[in-house]
Amino acid sequence: MKISTSYLFDRAITQMSTVQTDLAHTQSLISSGKQVLNPSDAPNQAAAIQRIQSALNKQESYAKTLTTVKSRLDNEDSNLRSVSDLLIRAKEIVLQASTDSMSTSNREALGVELKGIRDQMLGVANASDSNGNYLFSGSRLKNPPFAQSSTGQVSYKGDQTRMYVKVGEQRSIPFNRTGTSVFVGVTRTDSTGQKSNREFFGALDDLVTGINKSDKTAMQRGIGEMDDLLNGLTLAQANVGTDANVVDQQMQIIDQTKITLKTTLSNVQDLDMASAITKMNKQMLSLEASQSSFSKISRLSLFDYIK
Repeated sequence: MKISTSYLFDRAITQMSTVQTDLAHTQSLISSGKQVLNPSDAPNQAAAIQRIQSALNKQESYAKTLTTVKSRLDNEDSNLRSVSDLLIRAKEIVLQASTDSMSTSNREALGVELKGIRDQMLGVANASDSNGNYLFSGSRLKNPPFAQSSTGQVSYKGDQTRMYVKVGEQRSIPFNRTGTSVFVGVTRTDSTGQKSNREFFGALDDLVTGINKSDKTAMQRGIGEMDDLLNGLTLAQANVGTDANVVDQQMQIIDQTKITLKTTLSNVQDLDMASAITKMNKQMLSLEASQSSFSKISRLSLFDYIK
């Protein structure tokens, strides 16, 4: 069988080109630190990487949502604690004003202080988060929950809708809170046994008026209603705390899920550097051997054998 010089050269070049291509690919893998550079290199593996990455991105999105909810809950809790402190001071004022030794002018001074506390609570009730969304307006996040008329009467302008956000494949948690579930009014019973409801700020306004007029009946009624207002606020604080605990638990679950997904992704995607470097060294040796052999063969001729 005769082998032409042209065939010999072509065969050697093809072999070296193949080794060089494989070496370049291995070097690219080492440079990127990944097992797959292009989806066409390993379609099944690339698809698995994409699925895991998609699941990881979804968990990251859930984590961001939980962070937003947690921040909002912390804001709600801080504001509710402020209202609780103000209500405690308001009750102290009512108890002080209801004593028989208190003069009319002193009661009026206490009434001024109580009116200031009431105004402070109204400001807290209309508090908003860092995004400008009101905390206690239900689903009407962009509208102040409580509005005051020209006569000083306060009314709730929010709604009773609670919105839920998805924080897991099978988990959703409430994102907002209604003003009426926080600033709970009172139920009154008159001398005939008829019951009527009075809103939170309306009850406070009645109390301010009672103190200013030295109305002992109104003040005594207000002392009991203060406990009702505090009880409603305490329940709202407990609900906020419960929601915050749920958020913390869900964040732990998501963190663990992310760790698991990242470990799986690393196993499927990350390159075994030790094996890759060993393979590269073998390819470099193979290329050097091919180049050396070709260099020697290419210089041979019939005259070398005649000698």
